[in-house]
Amino acid sequence: MDFRIKTSNIALLYKGAAEQFNSLPAFATRESALKWKPVSYKELYEQGLNLATGIIELGVKARDHVGLFGDNRFEWILSDYAVQLSGAADVPRGRDLSDEELYYIIDHAGIEVAFVETEKLQNRLFALKNRLPDLREIIVYDPKAKIAQGAKSLAEVYALGESLREKGDRRAEERIENIKPDDLFTLIYTSGTTGTPKGVMLTHANMISQVNTLPGDHNMNDRVLSVLPIWHIFERVVEMYTISFGGCTYYSSISNLGEDMRNIEPTFMASAPRLWEKLHERIIKNIKASHPVRQILFHIAYFLSRQYTVSQYYMTNKYLKLKHEPIWKRVLFMPFHFLRWTLVVPWYGFFNAAVLERIRLGAGGSLKATISGGGALPMHIDRFFNFVGIPVLEGYGMTETSPVISCRSNDNLVLGTVGPPLSDTEIQIVDPETEAIIYPNAKRAHNGKGLRGEIWVKGPQVMKGYYREPELTQSTLVDGWLRTGDLGMMTHNNCLKILGRSKATIVLSSGENVEPEPLEMKILQSSYIEQIMLVGQDRKFLGALVVPSLNEFRQVGFTEKTVKDLSENPATYHKIKEEIRLMVSASNGFKKYEQIRDFKILSDSFQVGHELTNLFKLKRHVVSDKFGHVINDLFSKELTKN
Repeated sequence: MDFRIKTSNIALLYKGAAEQFNSLPAFATRESALKWKPVSYKELYEQGLNLATGIIELGVKARDHVGLFGDNRFEWILSDYAVQLSGAADVPRGRDLSDEELYYIIDHAGIEVAFVETEKLQNRLFALKNRLPDLREIIVYDPKAKIAQGAKSLAEVYALGESLREKGDRRAEERIENIKPDDLFTLIYTSGTTGTPKGVMLTHANMISQVNTLPGDHNMNDRVLSVLPIWHIFERVVEMYTISFGGCTYYSSISNLGEDMRNIEPTFMASAPRLWEKLHERIIKNIKASHPVRQILFHIAYFLSRQYTVSQYYMTNKYLKLKHEPIWKRVLFMPFHFLRWTLVVPWYGFFNAAVLERIRLGAGGSLKATISGGGALPMHIDRFFNFVGIPVLEGYGMTETSPVISCRSNDNLVLGTVGPPLSDTEIQIVDPETEAIIYPNAKRAHNGKGLRGEIWVKGPQVMKGYYREPELTQSTLVDGWLRTGDLGMMTHNNCLKILGRSKATIVLSSGENVEPEPLEMKILQSSYIEQIMLVGQDRKFLGALVVPSLNEFRQVGFTEKTVKDLSENPATYHKIKEEIRLMVSASNGFKKYEQIRDFKILSDSFQVGHELTNLFKLKRHVVSDKFGHVINDLFSKELTKN
């Protein structure tokens, strides 16, 4: 049964939740391991109205852009309530952004009123004030902060609004009724290394479509753990989704995650691949440190679980189908899987309860599902948790799609895919060179399933566009279709499989976005490096494929006659390593996650018509395909550690 509230905008969702769920806890803040401070849906809505009235009195108009700069805490969601209930749109980011990013976002978005989390962030804004003449009000969350002259505390603005409401001020309620589905809900600036983040415009209609179509069966008894950055659109959607069915969101952190999972026993949560990689590392480390008998019992339990689950997936048609499978083949293999499943069941049942249950208790023991997003889940991690009975449902999306495009569900859990598209969402697979439609295409065998290309998306979650960037919007949105820049295919069981990226942006498993071109241009300033392409999509760190400059190495005494000869000389590696270290350093303005941890030297250069276009631009997807084995070898140490 679907318990979700149906509304036309997020402000009405907040109001409806207060009416329907009333005294039930909406959010809880951690005071200690076993002590949490809850706030009810009714209390939060009333507090939101008070704060909304306060910022309206400070001059916030309907459809204004209000800055929210801070990390996970109750005051953040309270200020979000206030912004939405005032009819404005928020511009959110964490407090880890640089001064230049802070300046660019506030200036570009035209922010006049901004909430900030800490005294330090307040002071940084005042240092930029002479460059931001339109920034009128700074409101500080932290009750312990020393409020600078010209700024206000959140408590002060809240008290102002509360006083006005006691006197009959109902401007906030009037604003709520006038919010249109196409009005902006949020303006999110995507991070990058170019210094010019893009402002993604997401509407109330975009967000409501996500709340209504995310797969799941939840109700007011659900406990949801919040650990991803609160300003990230994926975390925000899950919080809106949780509000729609009356669950309680508990604000946790990476440092307290293990303890909070055991104590809260969450039933649902948003997560990122890195979270599950770290949990997997901890589980394997504990197993290796345990008594040899316990190690043997685990390996037996995991073996039985793998046999049981694989056969169950086959019998229920939940196995990965990259190619068309004739009926006779399925009929032929079905008896084998049924027999294996039948033989394994009694043994699996015992070891599942005696051994694997201990692992599940590490995740709280009550987790019905978690949606992993923000990057691809490594296949060995995906298999491990789903085989031991912790349902990790991988999803796929991007900020520009609010963010979810497709997602696995418990009823459609096909490992190796990101599940079927959400309802009302259309997918096209398009040739990245010619833009010819590959899927769906009735003229192709099996309608184009199993063929790779760029993913284009159309649906109610697709953004309004990039703020003040009409040309960029026009090149990204084509007749309502969003060009994702990701490569994928539709499998023969109607699930989407992600194969990589055709555009440049690299997303690390930590969720950090890296624009490789500025780094590559910097490295190419070294005369020892002829060509380079950064790699690291869904990995923990950046790597690179490097073609050395034969002429330059000859000038410093190397006698090799070809690039291949040069690539086999160990001295070449050490020289290039030193060059990259000098070029991509913190002193040159590059961040820690932009450091290149390792690289491979190629024996042949990139050629026009193959790895390069006629304009000598890298065909990144071609290079990734051709040198896939080299890239895998580059990151093999990472996999070995897991």
